[in-house]
Amino acid sequence: MKRIRGWRNLGPEDKGACVAFGAFDGVHRGHEKVIAAAARVAKKLRAPLGAISFEPHPWRWFHPEDPPFLIATAEQQARRFEALGVERSYVLPFDDHLADLTAEGFAEEVLAKGLGVRHVVVGFDASFGRGRTGDGDMLERLGPTLGFGVTVVKPVTDRKGYKLSSTAVRHALEAGDPKTAAKILGRPFAIEGEVVHGAKLGKGMGFPTANIGLDDYIRPRLGIYATRTRLPDGRVANGVASVGTNPTVGKVEARLEVYLFDVDEDLYGQVLETELIDFLRPEQKFVNLDAMIWQMHADVDQAKRLLGRRR
Repeated sequence: MKRIRGWRNLGPEDKGACVAFGAFDGVHRGHEKVIAAAARVAKKLRAPLGAISFEPHPWRWFHPEDPPFLIATAEQQARRFEALGVERSYVLPFDDHLADLTAEGFAEEVLAKGLGVRHVVVGFDASFGRGRTGDGDMLERLGPTLGFGVTVVKPVTDRKGYKLSSTAVRHALEAGDPKTAAKILGRPFAIEGEVVHGAKLGKGMGFPTANIGLDDYIRPRLGIYATRTRLPDGRVANGVASVGTNPTVGKVEARLEVYLFDVDEDLYGQVLETELIDFLRPEQKFVNLDAMIWQMHADVDQAKRLLGRRR
């Protein structure tokens, strides 16, 4: 997959795609429907399949002081695009100029002239342009005059009634329900980041952990989770993790601390991706270290049982 940043001064080899257009935070199953619809049109038109997204997310641009909210990083998003058959990922830098473009200006300057799209596929709830005044209906009206076709994908729910939206994923994670989040995403929610040095207290208690900052990820319910972690060499390790502030031994900023079963090696500086599979219990402050260590052994046993059933 080719990643193309921006829309200005593109050569003819980077134009003419059939594109799925949206923020695509998390690339959940609803987003997959939009991309699949774009793929069908691309095949019919014999055009490359593209996906348009923004960096940073528009919400972060307009609300810089809001709490963290991302479901996936740009790298995770790109990998998901590629797995879905996207050939060109157009990443539009969201800045003052883009934020100030009217919906009509965006359609003309970015979609028609900049990217030279042949067809645009959006979800039913798509919004774009200054004041979020643009939507799928407007694109359907503008497209023919600007030289591209438009498809608007209808609302999507699954057979069990789950609303397939980024908001629903966030609500599930905040409630400590990673299993529902996974059903909406089509895969477990995963935190990816570089392993950094911590206080090394876990190692002294027999539970060495890989510490990873949460950065702009949505904060799941603080607590203990059964996890699966992908290492840089492709290995996958089961484990148990704390997403929390470590209130017993000295409160810190919320972070991921994952103890990997059967992995005993230096992981500092490596980038790991940890999936939250099951919620075990809320974060708590223990009366002493002995009580915490006893509970940690119980957490490991429970995680092993749950993960063993989910192989």
